[in-house]
Amino acid sequence: MEILSNSTAPRMAERFRGFLPVVVDVETGGFDAVHDALLEIAAIPLAIGADGFLYLRPTVSTHVEPFPGANLDPRSLEITGIDPANPLRGALAERLALDHIFHVVREAVREAGCQRAILVGHNAAFDLGFLNQAVRRCGHKRNPFHPFSCFDTVSLGGLAYGQTVLSKAVLAAGLSFDSREAHSAVYDAERTAELFCNVVNRWRQFELLEQVLPGLDAA
Repeated sequence: MEILSNSTAPRMAERFRGFLPVVVDVETGGFDAVHDALLEIAAIPLAIGADGFLYLRPTVSTHVEPFPGANLDPRSLEITGIDPANPLRGALAERLALDHIFHVVREAVREAGCQRAILVGHNAAFDLGFLNQAVRRCGHKRNPFHPFSCFDTVSLGGLAYGQTVLSKAVLAAGLSFDSREAHSAVYDAERTAELFCNVVNRWRQFELLEQVLPGLDAA
């Protein structure tokens, strides 16, 4: 605790060069971002505490109506358990879904003093690809995310724990993972966010230790 109180914590705007990390997970009707449906999206903006450690802000999510002509691969639907025709999903049209997510993300970016959001994901190119394609289809002009830069917890999990599968990396980090809840955008986004924060916060611990080691050596 003494270490934390004596340290100078960076603001989020300084921590990632003006970018706000926002964890995103999508559930889809296949692997082709151009032709397959976007069915669910969850986003979790991250914040930084006075001690310089990251933590999760509230999750924002929505189910999404398949765009006209979208492909729905039965194998993908079996994995996710999503029934696109179920009216109880409360799905929004793509444009409204993006508005719903982007409003929260833009507010978080503004509050953090950042310039833009940067997507954090597990196999992040997949999530970013579907997000970008939805933006193109809707002609959305206020996308808060960087169009190609991202943080990938596959690489970070492999670096920190030697595990690239989300469930294995989360467990290796000492966190919990329930495979029965997996393949929900909200659940997967929250586990990915916890993993990302865990890795970044471990690095912060090393930074703090380096700050006090010279004093300990002198003593």
